[in-house]
Amino acid sequence: MKNRSFLERFGFAIAGVREGWRRERSFRTQAVMAVLVLVGLVVLRVPAVWRAVTILAIALVLAAELFNAALEALIDRLHPEQHPEIRIVKDMAAGSVLLVSSGAFAVGVMMFLSIF
Repeated sequence: MKNRSFLERFGFAIAGVREGWRRERSFRTQAVMAVLVLVGLVVLRVPAVWRAVTILAIALVLAAELFNAALEALIDRLHPEQHPEIRIVKDMAAGSVLLVSSGAFAVGVMMFLSIF
């Protein structure tokens, strides 16, 4: 994919997000929650700095979920049978999503505590 135009590379990225949406229930759930949070930011007229931090947290959670899904799809394709090491790798990838999601939740808690 080297030396492709920006629009082609952008198209590949959009296709990846679409595929994540199509294949991954957890990605869809997190994306819907993200939209609800964004609506809440507008309705509550949250200060700009908190909006920026929240949007960054949302992007990190969604990106981590896509990385996790991509890694799992690759592993399943290359090594479809069960193996203890494969389980550990998948668990570690899922753990990264848990950590990022926990951080995003902490951002939300800190935001609400500082606003109200």
